[in-house]
Formats: sequence, structure tokens, C-alpha cells
Amino acid sequence: MDWREYIHSDPNILVGKPVVKGTRLSVEFLLGLFAVGWTEKQVLDNYPSLTPEALKAVFAFAA
Repeated sequence: MDWREYIHSDPNILVGKPVVKGTRLSVEFLLGLFAVGWTEKQVLDNYPSLTPEALKAVFAFAA
């Protein structure tokens, strides 16, 4: 998986934090949701602009 297709940084969006393209959802925020016990289904249900592939990219980026 090439996470660069889904994750980018822009100094004008969240002070340059890596975010999922087309959203203001940072990698840090999404990983935090999983850290407190959210499931993939919960994340996708609560943030419908995300795709399963984008979530995989978040993990690939973090790795």
C-alpha cells in the first residue's frame, strides 16, 4: 500500500499535521480513536468520508 495516495500534509490544514486527503482528520486523531478502543466500524460509521483503504493508509503511515 502506498499511503501517499491517502495521506498528505499542508501547512494550511491543521498546521501541517498529516491528514487523510479530502478531510481534516489527522492521522494522530484517528490513531487516538483506535487507542481508546474504537473499532474500524465505529470510525467508518462516524466519519463516512473515510474509506477502509484510507484507514489502512493511516496504519501504513504510522508504521
